Amino acid sequence: PNPDILCNKEIKFDCFFNYALEQGYDFISTGHYVRNKTSRGLTYLLKGKDNKKDQSYFLYSVKKEALAKTIFPLGQLTKTQVRKIAKKEGLVTSEKKDSTGICFIGERPFPAFLSKYLSHNPGEILDELGNKIGEHKGLPFYTLGQRQGLGIGGLKNSKNSPWYIANKDLINNTLIAVQGNNHPLLMSCKLDTRNLQLINPIKDKKFIGKAKVRYRQEDQECKIQIKKNTLKINFLKPQRAVTPGQSVVIYQDEICLGGGEIQNIS
Repeated sequence: PNPDILCNKEIKFDCFFNYALEQGYDFISTGHYVRNKTSRGLTYLLKGKDNKKDQSYFLYSVKKEALAKTIFPLGQLTKTQVRKIAKKEGLVTSEKKDSTGICFIGERPFPAFLSKYLSHNPGEILDELGNKIGEHKGLPFYTLGQRQGLGIGGLKNSKNSPWYIANKDLINNTLIAVQGNNHPLLMSCKLDTRNLQLINPIKDKKFIGKAKVRYRQEDQECKIQIKKNTLKINFLKPQRAVTPGQSVVIYQDEICLGGGEIQNIS
């Protein structure tokens, strides 16, 4: 799962939001780099003006009722402008490095954090032909497209290029690794989702739009179909390391329409 998306949905824009209303406040305000607007009774989630910092990907599952009562003061600013304002106001964090990772676990290695809650279940790392090329610590400690930390190198009869995780075989407790950043086994053109969440109803059930399967990714052109509680997406160009369990978010121009949890890829 994506903890940032869940945190926004369940904590900031649910528990915290409802608490604020119960205390008599009219609005909440957050530091997300997004914008919102209300037109004809509908509230829309828009990308932040700073394309490099836009955080709409993390807010696709927030209910429109909460979006309507939230102020996003950073949505119209770039990060550079925010730093200048912070420096002018004498804030000690004006030059602080951008935060990365998961805020609520603090500054610590992610595998060490997982190790407190998940048991190690070692298994084999196989190449695409089924040959054993290494061993893993446990499938939850790896993600598709991962290069670092595989412990594979210097194999006989193998070309000298990096290895990447291309698949997880949960039944046999094995990882499949391939060589080359754009190996065919790392690429997908189609996906479908579960747990579809749309910010506003969409009349057209089939349309051309854009989508992203990770936060830092540029929007990718695709054909989108809405079917019951599912998104079916066909990308015009193959996408690398699309990962079941993560989220795909769809857009029309600068408007975030919603998204869902990736279930199947092909």
